[in-house]
Amino acid sequence: MTTRRKKIYEGKAKILYEGPEPGTLVQYFKDDATAFNGEKKAQLEGKGVINNRISEFVMTRLTQIGVQNHFIKRLSLREQLIREVEIIPLEVVCRNVVAGSMAKRFNLPEGQQLPRSIIEFYYKNDEMGDPMITEEHITAFNWATTQEIDDILAMTLRVNDFLCGMFAAVGITLVDFKIEFGRLFEGEFARVILADEISPDSCRLWDTQSGEKLDKDRFRRDLGDVIESYTEVAKRLGIMKDMPRVIEGGAQ
Repeated sequence: MTTRRKKIYEGKAKILYEGPEPGTLVQYFKDDATAFNGEKKAQLEGKGVINNRISEFVMTRLTQIGVQNHFIKRLSLREQLIREVEIIPLEVVCRNVVAGSMAKRFNLPEGQQLPRSIIEFYYKNDEMGDPMITEEHITAFNWATTQEIDDILAMTLRVNDFLCGMFAAVGITLVDFKIEFGRLFEGEFARVILADEISPDSCRLWDTQSGEKLDKDRFRRDLGDVIESYTEVAKRLGIMKDMPRVIEGGAQ
């Protein structure tokens, strides 16, 4: 079905196709796994199906609590219909526990609880390695306005509060996550809404009891059982009912 559509954009984990109506796109989740800005690559069968389903689950619930996002509906195992937005070239990272680059930058032990959630901004540019930036950079280079930054910060904290509670309820600690935002145009007016995806590709998720990693770090660090871990997250959230082929390792 997707092959007949006009491709708008292809990223490391997803493809965007022209949507059936103006102002819409079809977002297709690939099985490609990448790390270290694309230096490490692999195909993980079924990953796109699981991420599509988890992202749908999360975005739907965020809509229910008033966090506006681009998700409209799931179309198939790998596709969802989304609103077309102008992506703001920022990666917004919210950290609750020390891990990943933060541990290296500040020579801190992974797993150390942060005194409060910390939000970081990165310039979305693979060729430059997505460098960390400040609000001054964002406004100076006109990537976003001060009002848009305020909106992004407020939404990120709200998303964090919701996700922390959602995952804690099923025995998972939300260590950190990356989200992106876009401008949704309505005439001449544009408002900032949540875009991209929320899945084990974009979140660090640790089992609360054992500390076992249930996210993309299993791929980054060659820990194995990547699909099994993603599937475990989906199972705990109660969203595996319509994905029997993923459980059997034969997702289409």
